[in-house]
Amino acid sequence: MLDEMTTVLEPTPMPDFVETKYIKEITGRALGYIKAGFPVHFRGGSGTGKTTLAMHIASKINRPVVMIHGDEGFTTSDLVGGEYGYRIRKVVDRFISRVMKTEEDMVKCWVDNRLTIACKYGFTLIYDEFTRSRPETNNILLSVLQEKIMDLPSGRNGDGSYLKVDPAFTAIFTSNPEEYAGVHRSQDALRDRMITMDLDFFDYETEVAITQSKAKISKKSAEIIVNIVRGLRESGKSEFAPTIRGCIMIAKALKVQASSPESANGAFVQICQDILASETSRVGSKTNQKRVKEIVKELVEQHNKKIL
Repeated sequence: MLDEMTTVLEPTPMPDFVETKYIKEITGRALGYIKAGFPVHFRGGSGTGKTTLAMHIASKINRPVVMIHGDEGFTTSDLVGGEYGYRIRKVVDRFISRVMKTEEDMVKCWVDNRLTIACKYGFTLIYDEFTRSRPETNNILLSVLQEKIMDLPSGRNGDGSYLKVDPAFTAIFTSNPEEYAGVHRSQDALRDRMITMDLDFFDYETEVAITQSKAKISKKSAEIIVNIVRGLRESGKSEFAPTIRGCIMIAKALKVQASSPESANGAFVQICQDILASETSRVGSKTNQKRVKEIVKELVEQHNKKIL
């Protein structure tokens, strides 16, 4: 039991979590679906807050959390469990002093993995980026989510067995869109068993609040940074749209230098160019980087004109 509990997280509200009207609306809908007995699936691009929202909702459920990160190399045993190592038993019989009788046996040891632990004890499962695991690996989830039964392989109790899923078990999934590198297409039968909520970029109010909270800067500075990032995003001229992560990186970089968008001058332009050109290019395209840097410079200059 102790070894199993080492894989469990205790959900606690994140101290710097920003809960705007936008976030509250998503959270309320997701909790409603979970209360109705359905697993929830957050699908969206990088930087749309999928994992953070999953952890936030898990803290609202207030049950221990088991977390799995999808991986191309996973097999079903990485979710369910398997035989790891051996247990050896040796009995020495000296009932008759002149006769020593020994008996030895060796059996394989079964160890439950995280999905089995969550199902057995009714914990909340967060399966982050589950489509990065191959579809056949996730087939075990079909009966878990629909019939509330886990079909365990032989070896756990000496032969095949079934585990009844605890009624308190809850599952929250996250994934990137299928066009992302390293993502597998999920089987229709699995997607049909969950409610998918597609996430996009946060609204303006939420992006400002998150930037301000994460970097501990003024609201005015956060608004300037968010306006520049959103300006680049809305231009549609970058290889990939910048996310809230870009806002946080710029804000924290300025914070470390004890500076702000209003006082950094040329340094602010350089920081924005470095971070946003990096975030919006996945293949190191010089054309994309040059275009992004030019747009960022124009956006900063437009901001400076407004101040003057």
